[in-house]
Amino acid sequence: MVFSVQSRHRLAYIREAAFGETPTNPSMKELRHSGCDLSLNRKTIESDEIRDDRHMGHFLPGEKSVSGDIEFELSFGGFDDLLAAAFYGNWSGNILQTGTREQSLTVERGFTDIDQYQVFTGCVPDEMRFSIQPGSLISGTVSLKGKTMALSDTPLDTVPDPANDNAPMDSFQGFLREGGNLLAVAAGVDVKVENGTAAVFTLGADTAHQFSAGRSRVSGELTAYFENSALISKFVNGVSSSLEIEMAGEGGRYQLLLPNILYTGAELPVRGDEAVVITLPFAALYDETEQTNIQITRIAA
Repeated sequence: MVFSVQSRHRLAYIREAAFGETPTNPSMKELRHSGCDLSLNRKTIESDEIRDDRHMGHFLPGEKSVSGDIEFELSFGGFDDLLAAAFYGNWSGNILQTGTREQSLTVERGFTDIDQYQVFTGCVPDEMRFSIQPGSLISGTVSLKGKTMALSDTPLDTVPDPANDNAPMDSFQGFLREGGNLLAVAAGVDVKVENGTAAVFTLGADTAHQFSAGRSRVSGELTAYFENSALISKFVNGVSSSLEIEMAGEGGRYQLLLPNILYTGAELPVRGDEAVVITLPFAALYDETEQTNIQITRIAA
């Protein structure tokens, strides 16, 4: 008996023209990833019927939904479709901003060593997170919600388009500007995009009719070595600022702009002999000039 091994796992995806509908004869595209736990969930419905033998009445399957995370290491050009879907926007040339257009995906998990495939339809990004830390590759996670899942012994596309093979971006290249000035003492930054998606169910179906998107919420956390009180002063006085993060690697670079941020805390914990680090959580707000709360510019090498 052959068991599937994790090293033979494959992800592929395609944009859907209509929510929950995989295109006919789809030309799938491989998706690089470092982890995946996408799965089908199903609620249950328990009857309130009372029986004189104390047993439960009826216990029935209820609404189905899909959820899970796909973890990845950011590379230039490897995740532009996912970025657009997570921003609910479209690339305008090489610029991506927050928008209002839902883009659903069909995502296929392939356990290729045993020819088992799981097809998830109607998948929309609920959250996307990035983490840039010293001495590390730039990591990301996209949290998906979806309509349903189907099982198959054959893939949707036997030869999906290969993903690009640009090396993952690392924290040694690029830069971080705070308030327009280079922040040489940055110790790390995390950014999170939340869409607040919720499934909309109707009578006569156990899968979602659609997903509704909530407000675009962008937040994060900046850590920096403590050399003066300039950053803390912005928190104390409620002064808005900005962050510009350049992430570079093979093939090109991304410039991530948060044009209007407000720090919501400033912590200085001391628990040992190491350098003192300020932890500054922040919220990214709409900027009148840029007309967005977050923007990515891609620049090919």
